[in-house]
Amino acid sequence: MISKEMMVYSLRNIWNRKLRSFLTVLSIFMGIATIFIFISFGLGLYEYIEKTTAGTSADKIIVQPKGAGLIGLSDDFVLTEDDLRAVEKSSGVYEATGVYIKAVEVKQKTKTKYAFLTAYDPKKPLIMQISNVGVDEGRGLKSGDKGKVVLGYNYKIKDKIFSEPYELNDKIEVQGQDLRVVGFFEKVGSPQDDSNIYITNDFIDDLYPDKNNSYSWIIAKVDSEKIKGVVLDVENNLRKTRDVKKGKEDFFVQSFEDLIKSYSIVLNIIIGFVVLIALISVIVSVINTSNTMVTSVLERVKEIGIIKSIGARNSDIFDIFLFESGFLGFVGGVLGVLLGVLFTTIGGYVLENLGWGFLQPSYSPYLFIGCILFAVLTGAISGVLPAINASKIKPVDALRYE
Repeated sequence: MISKEMMVYSLRNIWNRKLRSFLTVLSIFMGIATIFIFISFGLGLYEYIEKTTAGTSADKIIVQPKGAGLIGLSDDFVLTEDDLRAVEKSSGVYEATGVYIKAVEVKQKTKTKYAFLTAYDPKKPLIMQISNVGVDEGRGLKSGDKGKVVLGYNYKIKDKIFSEPYELNDKIEVQGQDLRVVGFFEKVGSPQDDSNIYITNDFIDDLYPDKNNSYSWIIAKVDSEKIKGVVLDVENNLRKTRDVKKGKEDFFVQSFEDLIKSYSIVLNIIIGFVVLIALISVIVSVINTSNTMVTSVLERVKEIGIIKSIGARNSDIFDIFLFESGFLGFVGGVLGVLLGVLFTTIGGYVLENLGWGFLQPSYSPYLFIGCILFAVLTGAISGVLPAINASKIKPVDALRYE
C-alpha cells in the first residue's frame, strides 16, 4: 500500500502538471461518459420491455401473416374468420380474437394527417391487455359502438398532432367520416402509438365499405404453462385451414413473450456494438495516459534517484506512478459519470417532449460503481509499464541523468 506521504507527493506532481493531467482526464471521462449514456438508455429500454411483458401479456400468442408489405398498408397480409376459428379450436386456447390495423386519413379543417387505426372486439380486449394501456379520460369502447372512437394520448395535446386539441364528445374526421370521441388512452411514450385511433370490429366495414377486410393479427389467450405446445397445435390447425405444408407457411405464430425476447436480442446486439465503439475511445485514452506517465517518468528521473537515495524501495516508486495513473482514471471516471448523468437527464427530457417518452435512461448503483471502477482500472493498467520502468531506475544513473 502507498503511504500517505507518497500519496501527497503523487497528488502534488499531478497538480504541478495541470494541463497534461487535464488532457489525460479529458480523454478518459469522454469515453466513460459515452459508455454511461448508452448503457443507461439501454437499461431504460430493458425496463420498458420488462414492463411490457409483465402480467397479462405472458399468456398471449400472436398470429401474423407473412407478406411483402407493412401491416395496414398492404393487402398481402390476410387472416380470415376461418383462421380465427382454427385458432379458437386449438388445444389450450381459452379465447381468441381478430384485430384490424389500417392506415387512415385524419383531417382537422384543412390539415391532413395519416395515422394507424386499430379495430378490436371490446368483449375480448386482448390487444389492450398486451399493450397494458388504460383509459386516461372518458371511457373505452363498448360492443355496438359505431361512429365512436377512442384516441391516443397525443390528440388531446395542443400542437402534437393538430393545432387544436380534441376533447370528449368532439367530432374527428377519419376516412371522410365524422366520428365522436368517447375517450383517450394513457400516454405510451411513442409518437406512433400515441397517435393511434381505436374503433370496434363492428364498425370496420362501415369505415371501409369497398374493401374485403381481413384481420391483421389474431391474438389468443392460452394456457401459459403449456404455451409451446399450444403454439405447435395452432400452427398445425392453421396449416390445415390454409392448406399449406410444414415449412411453406404463409403465417407465423409467436408467444408475445418470445416476440419481445427477439426484440431484446436485437437490442443486445445494438447496444453491444455501440458500447464496443465507445470502448475504442477508452483504448485511445489508455494510450494517452500511458504516454503521459512515460513522459512523467522521463521528467522525474532525478527526483526518482533522490527518493531512492534516501531509502525508497523499487516497490515505493512503482506504487507512486501506479497511484498517479489510477488517480487520473478515478477523476476521469467520476467526471465521466457526472457528465453522463447530465446528458442522459437532458436527453430524457428532450425525448419526453418529442413524444418518445419510453426512451428514458435508467440508473443503477452498479452502473455508477462499475463505470468508475472501470476508469480506475483503465488508468492503472495504462500506468503499469511506466511504473515498472520507473522502479528499475538506478539511483546513481538517475542522479547523473540530464
